[in-house]
Amino acid sequence: MEDKPVVVPIDGILDLHMFIPREVRDLVPTYLAECRKRGILSVRIIHGKGTGTLRATVHAVLARLPLVASYRLAGEDAGGWGATLVELRPAVLGEDEGGQ
Repeated sequence: MEDKPVVVPIDGILDLHMFIPREVRDLVPTYLAECRKRGILSVRIIHGKGTGTLRATVHAVLARLPLVASYRLAGEDAGGWGATLVELRPAVLGEDEGGQ
C-alpha cells in the first residue's frame, strides 16, 4: 500500500496525533510558516500528554524558530499540558516567508 500525503488544514490548530514523531521536526516549522503567510499569528499545537517526549520535541523546535515570538502550555480550556499555544511574529515586508 502506498503512503498518501496527509492534507493538513491551515487554520491555526495543528493536531500531531495523526503524524509519526519523526515528522514533527519538519512539519511544525512548515505549518507555522504557512499560518504566518495567511495572517494566522496565534496557533495551538496539540501534542498530547503522554510521556512528554513529543511536547519536548515541539518546544525544542519552537525555541529555535525566529518566527516564534513566544510559546506556552495551554490553559485547561485549551488542552492543558497536552497542547502548546504559539504566538508568531508578523511577517516583515521582504522577509523570507519561512522566517528561519
